[in-house]
Amino acid sequence: MLQPVKPLMNKLGYQFARPELLEQALTHRSCKGKHNERLEFLGDAVLGLIIAQMLFEQFPQTREGDLTRMRSALVKGVTLAEIAQELAIAQYLRLGPGELKSGGHRRESILADALEAILGAIFLDSGMEACRERILVWFGERLKQIAPGEQKDSKTRLQEYLQGLRLPLPVYDVIATEGEAHQQTFTVRCTVPGIKPITASGSSRRKAEQDAANAALEQIKNER
Repeated sequence: MLQPVKPLMNKLGYQFARPELLEQALTHRSCKGKHNERLEFLGDAVLGLIIAQMLFEQFPQTREGDLTRMRSALVKGVTLAEIAQELAIAQYLRLGPGELKSGGHRRESILADALEAILGAIFLDSGMEACRERILVWFGERLKQIAPGEQKDSKTRLQEYLQGLRLPLPVYDVIATEGEAHQQTFTVRCTVPGIKPITASGSSRRKAEQDAANAALEQIKNER
């Protein structure tokens, strides 16, 4: 195993019996050799199941819809990228020349995928209980702070607000797409009755739509 990766195991709080699994988990597909996409697939499934179980046990009276939204908030890309940053995973990533030049070690999707891949590697190395222990540590504060009913996204909140006012629902249109396929920026226009159209940009269509919906909701509330 390469010496620079050893401190990461201390940071993760887990010592690999098969350190080559960690090496693979840190290897992006842009880099030669075995990469982390299959481990990411496995880690995603493990993470979703364990977080679901934790929420099920933590909120015994909460309905399925709220449990689903809380799980989504905890396992979404931005949350995983934040945890990856807290664990200093970025400095250990193995990227191809193109990703290195474009700052791939800072990209949210690459960080999130690497964290899931590490969980997949831990699962193969030691099993589900070891993954549960690490998830409890890594997600501990977020699990303490999360509560039912607080996870509705901006598009849902805007839609429900407009429905409460008996107004037509918003319309979202992609008005521009820029950049190369692996690093695109989407610009979306949100049209809502009674206010000027709102535009927002993001690294995905979904993010741009959410930002536009949030801005539209704030403007509607301020004008009422």
